[in-house]
Formats: sequence, structure tokens, C-alpha cells
Amino acid sequence: MQDPNEDTEWNDILRKKGILPPKETPKEEEEAEEEQIIQQQSIVKTYENMTLEELEENEDEFGEEDEIAIEMYRQKRLAEWKAKQLKNVFGELNEISGQDYVQEVTKAGASIWVVLHLYKPGIPLCTLINQHLSSLARKFPDTKFLKSISTTCIANYPDRNLPTIFVYHEGEMKAQFIGPLVFGGMNLTCDELEWRLAESGAVKTDLEENPRKQIQDQLISSIRCSAPHRKDSDESDDD
Repeated sequence: MQDPNEDTEWNDILRKKGILPPKETPKEEEEAEEEQIIQQQSIVKTYENMTLEELEENEDEFGEEDEIAIEMYRQKRLAEWKAKQLKNVFGELNEISGQDYVQEVTKAGASIWVVLHLYKPGIPLCTLINQHLSSLARKFPDTKFLKSISTTCIANYPDRNLPTIFVYHEGEMKAQFIGPLVFGGMNLTCDELEWRLAESGAVKTDLEENPRKQIQDQLISSIRCSAPHRKDSDESDDD
């Protein structure tokens, strides 16, 4: 009797017709195939969490059926990387002129916050604020920090309004700080300025409360402690 598992052209025809059962696979071959499938599934399962470098390193391990999905994830990772690079292109306090205003401020881009300082050299408070803004620019690289000499940005802008800070989001002004009194003079600290900008939405501060309030509380406490103690009315009468 002919072996139904024998590899012959006639047996193949009979298997296709359903007359003979499918050819039995040796146990070792079955185990090898199962192990290969499990390994492949394990690799495919992890490519969603792979970086661009890891995708390239394991490129040869994926099957043809996964190429489309893997390419989609590769493009996704690439887009995320580009977005991250764009978000961190700032980090410095840059100088602009009136000609740069539209491009740098009005057309800054979607979701971009812009802090613009109008100043003039020789005004101490303007110099102090530029120093603070340089520090904040490094701390908050997602926000665009700009400075401009007032009269080059806005013709005939009065010096009495300096320093001036304008805060924009997607081309629209969200806050403005005009004149030295608003900033509290030369006692202005970097934390106080950070808090002001955070209130406008320009930065996300890690400060838990307004630093100015702490200073005010300390001043009030100091005044109370230094005030002379008044004697009771009875003691005054005795004297």
C-alpha cells in the first residue's frame, strides 16, 4: 500500500481533492515552526515601543506583512522627533527689529508663546529685565523670548513706558506690562518676573506661590517686630 505521507505528485493531487489527509509534519519541524512564530510575534509586538534606531537595528527580523505597520511607526517616531526639535529651537533672548516683528511675533506659529521686551540701553531696569529674561529663556525653551529697542519696533514709543513687556500667543496679545511701577522697580527678582509671565500663560512655572507675597509678608513681619511696645493704660497711669 502506498504511503499517504510520501512526497509524490499523485499524493499531492489526492490531498488537494481531499481524498488523502494533509501531510503530517514531523514533530521537530512543528516545534521549530511554532518557536519561529512565537519569536516573530514577540518581535512584532515590541516594535510599537521602539525608537528609530531600534527599528533600523531590527529591520531584518520583521516579516513582509509587518513592513507597512513598521513604516507607519517609523514615520510616527520621525514626526515626534521633528516636533520635539521644533519645540526646543528657542532657549535664548534674541534681538529683533521692527522689520522682524511680523515674522517673529505675529507669525511665530501654532501654540507658540512669545515674550517681547521693549527696552532702551542705559535704563537700569531695562538692563535688569533683559538679564532675567535671558535666564528664563534658558529655563523655558518652549517659549520664544525676544527683545527690541523700543523706537526701532514702534516709532516714537515714549521712554516713560519702559520697560514694556508684551505677551503673545499664536499672534494675539494676551498680556502687557508697561512702565517701571508695574515691575516694582530695581527690586524685581527673576522669580517675580517668572510668576508674572506664568500668570499670563507664557510659561509653566514650578513656583508654588507668588514670590512678591513672600517679600510682603516678610516686610510686614519685620515692621511688627521692630515696632515699639506700647504700655497698658494702667501702667501709664501709675507712671
